[in-house]
Amino acid sequence: MAVLHGPTGVGIARRRLRSELQENGAEETIIDDAMLILSELLSNSYRHARPLDDGQSIRAGWCQEPDGSVTISVTDGGGPTRPRLSSPSVTARGGRGLTIITSLCRSWGVRESGAGSAVTVWAVLAAPGS
Repeated sequence: MAVLHGPTGVGIARRRLRSELQENGAEETIIDDAMLILSELLSNSYRHARPLDDGQSIRAGWCQEPDGSVTISVTDGGGPTRPRLSSPSVTARGGRGLTIITSLCRSWGVRESGAGSAVTVWAVLAAPGS
């Protein structure tokens, strides 16, 4: 889905994700974790990256596999740096998002488009009980 490049888009995307996962019978624990991961990825994009070519939006996507695992991705226009884990100080105001994502998901990564500046950050939540 296209998401406004800013804080307004986060809530809209979260509501749609929740609705679609509930319709597909996902467990509440995976829905809650998926919403947190989506929020972190969208917020990081808003803070650290440019919107896509149209200048106003980024893309958010998710897919629930038959085994119950969920893949979440956010694509933006890239920024001066690439997402990476950090070790912020206790008093730092940020820098913990990818650590949270890492603790919740089976894997995550960054994919750059070959032809342009689009960057996709993705995370895979394992199926409950696996």
